[in-house]
Parts: sequence; structure tokens; C-alpha cells
Amino acid sequence: MALIAELLFGLITVAAFFLFGKNLFAIRRNILIGKEINLSDQPSRRWKNVLLLALGQKKMFRNPLVAVLHIIVYVGFIIINIELLEIIVDGILGTHRAFASYLGSCYNFVINSFEILAALVFIACVIFFSRRNIIRLKRFISKDLNGWPRSDANAILITEIVLMSLFLIMNAADPASDFVISSHIKPLLKSFSEAQLNIIEQTAWWIHILGIYAFMNYLPYSKHLHIILAFPNAYFASLLPKGEMHNMVSIQNEVLYAMQPELAPTDAAAPEKFGARDVMDLSWKNLMDAYSCTECGRCSTACPANSTGKLLSPRKIMMSTRDRLEEVGKNFNKHKQFVEDGKSLLHDYISVEELRACTTCNACVEECPVSISPLDIIIELRRSLIMEESNAPSEWNGMFSNIENNFAPWKFSPDDRDAWTTQS
Repeated sequence: MALIAELLFGLITVAAFFLFGKNLFAIRRNILIGKEINLSDQPSRRWKNVLLLALGQKKMFRNPLVAVLHIIVYVGFIIINIELLEIIVDGILGTHRAFASYLGSCYNFVINSFEILAALVFIACVIFFSRRNIIRLKRFISKDLNGWPRSDANAILITEIVLMSLFLIMNAADPASDFVISSHIKPLLKSFSEAQLNIIEQTAWWIHILGIYAFMNYLPYSKHLHIILAFPNAYFASLLPKGEMHNMVSIQNEVLYAMQPELAPTDAAAPEKFGARDVMDLSWKNLMDAYSCTECGRCSTACPANSTGKLLSPRKIMMSTRDRLEEVGKNFNKHKQFVEDGKSLLHDYISVEELRACTTCNACVEECPVSISPLDIIIELRRSLIMEESNAPSEWNGMFSNIENNFAPWKFSPDDRDAWTTQS
């Protein structure tokens, strides 16, 4: 019977890690659908961003209490799952607390630390669940989260609460253990016999490890994928000065050649398209941003357009981009290449009204705790609207005409621009 259990555990473990790896490779493939962009410069600054933004969660500390709770959940959950190594060894070899004999007195210290972290994660998750469902903070009840996104967030919190509880129950049901938190649960189990306690411990052990495997394979379908992607996303974050936009080189060259025709190459090919209409036209970093979005809503809360009731929500921009990218990925899986499906990110997922509401103030970028830039996607889609579809409000067209003819947004000749200085 023990051999069957060990074989079953081994098969489940291999299957869980295989599926997890397969899903991660599918996400990597989807991200690389985007256009190439070189973000390998200044590695020291990039590693600093990883340490401060991803690991240290610097931006979260604008609200210190929430930051501390989030770090407890994030770091605590990761550290506690180090015990996954012992569970795997025990499951494959049929042992019980395999590391205890090797770590000696340090073993109790390690497990006690894990239990304290588990209790803190439990408390923090209960608080976060209450903020979403009882206190109902405004950014958590937004229509952006209607349906699956709201259920996803609650499912993750409930799963973490259950996993932490199972970890403590598993330790409490072990007659030979005496750990700092689970020892307070033991009195609740004193009416059970040793055989019954063994069944409780084994049941909690199995549900705990199966829950971890399920959580691991749920991540690629959840907003909590940022647990993994926050690190590369912080590394590849833009190092340009805040508010500086990426100019289109092709347009810059056109202006240059108009002013200095002698520099124009004779064999220069016109760009295939301007801006982005679909996810394939965005950069791979834009697509990584979409997968890294935590759906926390801080960007939308900071957005002045959203605050005044306009349709724009930077969070929704990222969620829509991810939804479209997932659909394109399924298209690739089915046909081995992308087959035109009559849809696009622009218009079908993100509307003209949303794009026009953006003031390009950069508030969403500044607020994002994992270095996402909804603004980059908005600008690229807006460029496609204007330069590919000539779709712009009359007020914008007037400004564009003035800039083209007068080199300024105003309808004054460049020669008359300083006339105001001579007026008395």
C-alpha cells in the first residue's frame, strides 16, 4: 500500500511540474509574439529595480500597512513553500520529516519560523479578503472586475487561507511535534486516538501538497502570475526619464528628410504600419506588462480621466490586452500560425473613446507597483488610429495642421511668434 502511495505521489508530482512548465512556455511564446525591442542596457540600474520594486516592493510602501501585509503574504508564502522540498522527499521515499535528522535542533527553528509566517499569512489574507468583500474598497468593486477577475482574486485568497490552515493542522496532528503555533491547536485534537491523528495528519498532508500543485498550475490562468513575472518585468522596465515617450524613428526620419533632402536614402522603404492595431504590433515588453498586471486598480484610481467619470481605465487596458493575447495564443495553438479572425485589440477590445480620454499624464505608470506602462499601449493604439485610420477629433486635426505648417499648436506664422514682445 505504501509503495502504491509513493508511486501515485511521484506521478502526480511529475504531472504537476510538467503542466506548469508547459503553461509557462505557452505564455513565453505569447509574449514573444510582440515586436522585438532591446532592453538590455544599463544592467546595474535594472537589477536595482528588481531589488527595490519586485523584491522590496518599494511602491507599495506609499501605504505602509498594506505594504507590510502584502510582503507577509508574498514572502511568507514563498518561504513556507520551501517545505515543499521535504514533502516531495517524504512522498517519494515514504519517509516522515526526512530533513529532521539532518538539521537536528535547527529543524524545530525552521518549522517554528514557517508556522509563524503561516499564521501571519493567514491573518493578512483574511484582512485582504475583508477589504475586497466586506469593506469593499472602491477600486475592488469597479466594473472592470465583474465576473471572473473578482472570483479569481477571492479564489486565490481563500486557497492561501486553506493551505496555511492545512499546514498548521498537519503539524498539530503529529504526536511527536511541538511547534510554536500548532501546539495551540493540539488541545482541539486531544479527543482523537493516535490512529485517528495519523489519518488527520496524512489527510492534511495530501490535501496540502495537492493544493500547492493546484495553485501552481492555476497561476498561469490567474492575475497572480505576477508572483513570477514581477521580477523580469521590473528588470526590463523603461529607464527613460519619467514622461518621455518613445518616438517613431520612421516619422523622425521623414521630418529630417523633409528638412534636409540630401540625407534621404534612395532605397528607403516605407514603414509597413504606424502604431499598433493588434497585440502583434506591440512590443514583447507591452505583452509582458499585460501578463504581469496584478489588477490592483491603483493605476485607475490615480487616472484623472477615470476619476472624472470617463470610460478610460488603465487597468482595463491591461486586462483587455491580456484577453486578446490569450485569444491570439489559442489561434496559434489551433493553426500553428496566426489565422486572421476578423478581430483586433483596437476597436474590438479597446474603444476609441477610452483612448481619447487619456491625458498622457503618466499617473498610471507612476502608481503601478510592478512597473507596468498602460500608457505605452494607449499611445501605440492612438498612433494607429490617427496615422492609419485618420481617425481624430476635429480639434486634434486643427492642432496637427498648425504643427505641420507653423511648427507650433497655434495658428500663428513662425515669423510672428515673438510679435507679442513688441506690443505695449
